[in-house]
Amino acid sequence: MLIHNARLVTWEQPNRLLEGHALLIREGRIAEIGPQADLRAKHAQEELLDAQGQLVMPGNICAHTHFYGAFARGMAIPGRPPRDFPDILRKLWWPLDKSLTADDVRYSALVCLIDAIKHGTTTLIDHHASPNAIEGSLDVIAQAVDQSGLRAVLCYEVTDRDGPEKARLGIEENVRFLRRCQQGPVAEGRVRATFGLHASLTLSDETLEACRAAAPEGAGFHIHVAEHEEDEYDSLARSGLRAVDRLQRHGILGGRSIVAHAVHVDARELELLKESGTWVTHQPRSNMNNAVGVADVESMMRAGVPVCLGNDGFSNAMWVEWKTAYLLHKAWRRDPRRMPGDLVVQMAVHNNAALAGQFFPEAPLGVLVPGAYADLIFVDYHATTPLGEGNLPWHIIFGFHESMVTTTMVNGKVLMKDRRLLTLDEAEITARARELVPAVWERYRGYVPAD
Repeated sequence: MLIHNARLVTWEQPNRLLEGHALLIREGRIAEIGPQADLRAKHAQEELLDAQGQLVMPGNICAHTHFYGAFARGMAIPGRPPRDFPDILRKLWWPLDKSLTADDVRYSALVCLIDAIKHGTTTLIDHHASPNAIEGSLDVIAQAVDQSGLRAVLCYEVTDRDGPEKARLGIEENVRFLRRCQQGPVAEGRVRATFGLHASLTLSDETLEACRAAAPEGAGFHIHVAEHEEDEYDSLARSGLRAVDRLQRHGILGGRSIVAHAVHVDARELELLKESGTWVTHQPRSNMNNAVGVADVESMMRAGVPVCLGNDGFSNAMWVEWKTAYLLHKAWRRDPRRMPGDLVVQMAVHNNAALAGQFFPEAPLGVLVPGAYADLIFVDYHATTPLGEGNLPWHIIFGFHESMVTTTMVNGKVLMKDRRLLTLDEAEITARARELVPAVWERYRGYVPAD
């Protein structure tokens, strides 16, 4: 198809904002970009998609999320409120993940995928846990992603907290799905895999070694690191090493590995992350909600650590995460000069695209250039002040809203057009989720530890 009547945001470095240009899409990729009149004359037989003067830009990427957490929304935690993040894990997340069946896993993923399509997020890196429905759980999520038309990277969270048999099954689920992805395309190649680990504080040396030994050659890991101080103190008690040092000793770090949060790492741990090429993801909304502190993102990036932006299971409206990052670091530092908009773009656009490219290396993501994947969104934003390449980050932070996304496309396929979903039935999925959730909440209450 030929997308015309658009203002193109390329997100190249440097970025370009192209007026009067058109995009030719063929076989899931951008085939050509050029002046609209030239491309319409040259490709007169192509199907036309009228952008109606909207911004057309690469879809957003989420570097760390949890589809399985969708059914926690509005759920009351029995007893006294959790006093800190370890208490939140014990009273909310660990009882919830035990409560999920395979059907719950499917519909919690679908709920999040609808949210992503509607709000312009086209690639998501998920981290899954369902201790009583481990086997085949990544296939269930992959089927949901396939149905949605989105792009995703999946893994299962290995942990010792549910006993050695569940840890073994978690390892096997990761290995099985990694091999499935290596053997042939999953969801037309839109689904890839990595190896999931929970966090150092719930993993023994023996389990870490078993994961490293089981991982297929070339596989990376996706793990939470130093989200709370407890992860560091637990690691020191177990091994005499801080969390990042311990993971390095077990061969978990590397250029295809992702550590989420890194709120409480020290200077040497930053060096290890940089030296190993490990990716870090920042989730400011989650960190605020869990009261765990603020990752020193600016120092990490200055030190050469590739920091990306995720949402940790919050809504897939990634521009809200942009705004939160922009504001949180200013409030934390009490300095309005901190975390400028262009640094947010480096993290959320360029670094996220580079991370996604580790899993989808066949073509560029997150950029409008010939040969790149045609993962696009149309944004109904008509600036009332001058808009150009230089000030676009601040227009996004202060002017964009997720409701402005009108059309979402992945791999050249339109998933939502003029705010109408084309691949997922939101009414059916919402109704089925509502049927499932009461039983999930009832099982959850049976797993919550007594105060």
